[in-house]
Amino acid sequence: MPLMNWISGRVFNFVHRNHLVYNTCWEDPRLDRVALDLGPEDDVLVITSAGCNALDYSLAGPRHVYAVDMNPRQNALLELKLAGIRNLPFETFFQMFGQGHLDNAKTIYKNQLRGDLSSWSQNYWDRWVKFFDHPRKSFYYRGTSGTFARMLRVYTDRILKIRPHIDDILECKSLEEQRDIYQRHVRDRVWGRLFRFAMKRDTTLSMVGVPKAQRDQVDKQYNGGIAHFAQDCMDSVFCEIPVSDNYFWRVYMTGSYTPECCPEYLKEANFQKLKDGLVDNISVHTNSVQGFLENHPGTISRFVLLDHMDWLSDRFFPLLEAEWQAIVDRAAPNSRVIWRSGGLNTDFLDQVHVQKNNQFLKLPELLEYHQQLAEELHAKDRVHTYGGFFIADLAA
Repeated sequence: MPLMNWISGRVFNFVHRNHLVYNTCWEDPRLDRVALDLGPEDDVLVITSAGCNALDYSLAGPRHVYAVDMNPRQNALLELKLAGIRNLPFETFFQMFGQGHLDNAKTIYKNQLRGDLSSWSQNYWDRWVKFFDHPRKSFYYRGTSGTFARMLRVYTDRILKIRPHIDDILECKSLEEQRDIYQRHVRDRVWGRLFRFAMKRDTTLSMVGVPKAQRDQVDKQYNGGIAHFAQDCMDSVFCEIPVSDNYFWRVYMTGSYTPECCPEYLKEANFQKLKDGLVDNISVHTNSVQGFLENHPGTISRFVLLDHMDWLSDRFFPLLEAEWQAIVDRAAPNSRVIWRSGGLNTDFLDQVHVQKNNQFLKLPELLEYHQQLAEELHAKDRVHTYGGFFIADLAA
């Protein structure tokens, strides 16, 4: 087992240190906006991921959004979006980030986007802007999570041959019709022996950003383990939540968004709001959450930690404690923190100790959870691949 854990860790680190992992955010910002209750005096810290949600939060009108990520490739993607908003007309921007393909992408990048990027991002996109240039391979089938989505599409289209049924689901106007097609034509065929086998492999899970510590959490907390959890998640997406505006699943099933089913920043009116000035309220930082906060001169009132605490909860627990100490030190009055977890709970936070007002305290003593609101929102999550969603106010 120690050898397998070592191999799993090496695979995960290789994927995350050397590749663009997320080409789109996999957290539903519709929930986040309600949970965060953003106002014009709020400063938001969010882990960048693909940058979609940093743009979404900016549309809600906070004073500033700080997008922070240790993977500079993720920040390079957000920088490219910011440059596109500033310099491209909506139609061209939507082709690039809505359809995942842009004719003459290399030329447009060189002439209109490159000059607005940091030197690291310039070097990255000088090589990889070709992600947008392929007429038959969408940008959303690039990167490690995109590669997994492309493999899944090959599996459904060429092996299972259920593409017509998937297309029918995407066109459904009612939940009843959607559920019927999924249950009769898709569910049992997708969840065959091969797919179950793949979902139990650490290599597969690494491609979609699931470290072993998170997988172990799900295996311990969910009856049937991670494969059964994944199946239940998919059942919920297609049987309980209308797919008509579920752009998270659409983009991986088709390789593109539509004008009606896409992130908020890809809607023309919102694109114009960003171009008219809101885009300037976003800054990009390549750092850890702890490193950013320890060097940040001001305070933060809203923290969006995604699911990355799961990653730190095992072998990197001292880093988790150090991160929370930095959060406590830089938190403004009436701060709020939201996070997700692959597990059903994050009881590892009970063991976190921080110092405040010259006292050493257990972290739960400083957190006031909004459990009912979190549960209500979590049930509406269009992504539905997380076991838990958490909202907590941080004591002043």
